[in-house]
Amino acid sequence: MNLALPALVPALPALGAAATLAVGRRSPGLARPLAIVPVAVSAVLALVVAIQLGTGQALDAATRLTPTGGPDISLAIHLDGYSSLISVLVGLVATCVQVYSTAYLKDDPRYPSYAALVSLFTAAMFLVVYSGDLIVLLVGWEVMGICSYFLIGHHWETEDARSASLKAFLVTKLGDVPFLFGIFLLGADAGSFRIEDVLRAATDGRLGHPTLVALLLLAGVAGKSAQFPLHTWLPDAMAGPTPVSALIHAATMVAAGIYLVARLLPVFLLSGAALVVLAVMAAVTMIGSALCALAQDDLKRVLAYSTVGQLGYMAGALASGDREASVFHLVSHGAFKALLFLAAGVVIHAAHTNSISAMSRIPGLRKRVPDAYWTTAIALVALVGLPPFSGFFSKEAVLTAAEHAANGDALTNGLGPASAVPQAAGWIVLISAGLTALLTAAYATRLFLVAFHSPAGAAVPVVTGAPAAGGHEPDAPYSPEPDEADPAVAEPPAMRWPLWVLAVPTMGFGIAGLRSDWLPALLDGGPLKPSAVTAVTGTGLAVVGVLLAYGAWRSATARATEGLPGPAEPGRVPEQSGAPAAEVIVADPGRALLGPLFGPARHGFGVDRLYSALFVRPVEAAARLVRFLDREVVETYVRGGGAGADLLGRVVRLAQTGNAQTYLSALLAGVVLLAVLVAV
Repeated sequence: MNLALPALVPALPALGAAATLAVGRRSPGLARPLAIVPVAVSAVLALVVAIQLGTGQALDAATRLTPTGGPDISLAIHLDGYSSLISVLVGLVATCVQVYSTAYLKDDPRYPSYAALVSLFTAAMFLVVYSGDLIVLLVGWEVMGICSYFLIGHHWETEDARSASLKAFLVTKLGDVPFLFGIFLLGADAGSFRIEDVLRAATDGRLGHPTLVALLLLAGVAGKSAQFPLHTWLPDAMAGPTPVSALIHAATMVAAGIYLVARLLPVFLLSGAALVVLAVMAAVTMIGSALCALAQDDLKRVLAYSTVGQLGYMAGALASGDREASVFHLVSHGAFKALLFLAAGVVIHAAHTNSISAMSRIPGLRKRVPDAYWTTAIALVALVGLPPFSGFFSKEAVLTAAEHAANGDALTNGLGPASAVPQAAGWIVLISAGLTALLTAAYATRLFLVAFHSPAGAAVPVVTGAPAAGGHEPDAPYSPEPDEADPAVAEPPAMRWPLWVLAVPTMGFGIAGLRSDWLPALLDGGPLKPSAVTAVTGTGLAVVGVLLAYGAWRSATARATEGLPGPAEPGRVPEQSGAPAAEVIVADPGRALLGPLFGPARHGFGVDRLYSALFVRPVEAAARLVRFLDREVVETYVRGGGAGADLLGRVVRLAQTGNAQTYLSALLAGVVLLAVLVAV
C-alpha cells in the first residue's frame, strides 16, 4: 500500500481547516467547499485504505521524530481492521455533518471558523485512529479537546454555551492529567511509546505496573468518553450547535476513549481489578444515564444521556474482554446516533424549541417534517435494539460477551486467556445491560410518542403563574441554542439527505456481523452472532420497556384529557408563543414510570450539585482567599515598601535647597561635630 494514502486521510481535513480560516471570512463563498471537499475526499480515501488493507491484515510504518533520552517518539501509522472500520465511520459522519451545517448555519456570521474547527476536529480523530505511537495519539486526543471547547461554545453570546464549553474542557482535562501519567508509565515499562511494542510487552509479561497503568488510563477514558464519574459535561454540551453534537456523540470525541481501550485491551487483560473497575463504571453509567434520559424534557439532553448509556455498553463489552463487540456497537451506535441528532436538528428547526413537551402541542408536527419523523423512528428502533436493525445485532453482541464472561469463558479472541476476565465483571455488565435495555426502550418510546403523537386533547389549560421561557417545563434542565430559522420555511435538502444516507447503515450494518467472513474477519475473527439466550432476553426486555412506556403514555394522556392530575407533581409547561396567562399539563409517561425518582433523575441525581459542593465551591473559596491575601496582604507590603521609599525621598528632598551657604554651613557643622567627638 502507498503510505501517502493513509497519511492524506488526517492531513486533508487539517489543510482544509487552515484554508477555511485563511480565506473563509474574506471570501465567504469559498468557506463551504473548503469545509466539505477535504473531509469528503478523506472519507473516500479512508474507504480506499480499508479496501486495500483487506481483512485480517495489519500495516505498521514509523519514522523517529525525536530522541528523548528514553523511549523515542515516532510518527507511526498502524492500520488494521479496527482503524479501517472506525476511520470510515468518522469520514462518513463528518461529511454528513459538514454538508448539513451548510444549511443549518447558513446565516451564521462565524460559519467559517465553525467549519474550520469541525475539519480540525475530524483530522484529530483520524490521527487518533491511525496513530501507532501513544504520544502522537495524545496530540490528536488533546486537539479534539480544544476543538470541542470552541465548538460547544460557538454561541458564546449565551451564558449556557460559555459555561458548557468551560465545563467540558475542565472535566475532560481532569481525566487527561492521570491519563498523561498513565501513558508515560506505560512507555517507561514497555521501553517504547509505539503501540505495537507496548502490546508485545504486555503479551510477554514485561509490564511492571499493569493495574496502575490501566487505572490511570481509565481516568482519561472516563473523561473523554463521558463515563461515571466524569460524565457530567456531556448533557450540558448540548448548548452547542446540533451538528456539533452529532459529531461529538457519534464518531469523534466520545468514541476516542472506547477505541483507545480496545487498542490497548491486552494491557487491561493483565489486571482483573482494572476490568472490574471498568465494569462497575460501565454499569453505573448505563443505568444512571438511562434513568436520567427517561426524565428529560430537552430533546437533545435525552439523546445526550442516551449516548452516555450506550458508551457504557461499549465499556461493558471491553470489561468482558471482547473488543470486537465493543467496536461493533461503537460503529453501529455512531450511525444511528448521528442520525438521531441530525434529525433532532430538523425537528428543532421546525418546532422552534428543544422541549418535547412543547413539541407535543404543535399540531401535525410529524407531517411538517416527514423525513425527520421516519428517520427518527428508524434510529430509535435501532437504539432500542429491535431486529433487524443494526442496534439489535451490536447490542446482542455486547450481551453475549457479558454472558460468556459471566460463565468464565470470556471471548478474548486470542488477546489473552479467558480466565483473565473476572466472572464478577461479566455478571455486573450482564445484569446492568439487561436493565438498561428495558430503560432504553422506555425512554425512546416516551420521546417518540410525546414529541410526535400526543393528541390535541392531551394538553389542558390550567390557570397558573408566569410561563417559563422557551416553552419548556420550568424545573427541567434546558440547553437551548440560538434559533434564527423560520419555522414556516421547509428544511433545505442539505438537511434532509444526510438523514437518509445515515439511515442506510442504521438499518443494514448489523448483518455484517452474521457471517464469520464479513465483519469478524475484519476484526479479531471471533463470533459476533447473538446467542439464543441473550437474543430472546434482550429483545424481550426491550419489548417490555416499549409496552410499559406506551401504557404509561396512554394512561397519562387519558388523565390529561380528562383534566385529572398526573401521578406525581404534574409537569406544567407554558404555551409555545406569545405571553399567555395559562400553562398546560402534558402527558408525560416518564413521571408514571419513575415515580419519586423522576425529580432526582431529571437533575442527574444531584451529581452536579455534589461536585459543586465538594469541589467547585471550595475552589472558589480558596480563590477568593488567595485574592484577598494577594491584594490585601502581599500588595500591602509592596505598597508599604514603595510608600516608605517615597517618604524617605521626600525627607531627603527637604535638605536639597540649592543654597551653597546652607551646604557649607552644614559641612562646617559636621566637621566641628566630628572634631568634638574625636577630641572627647
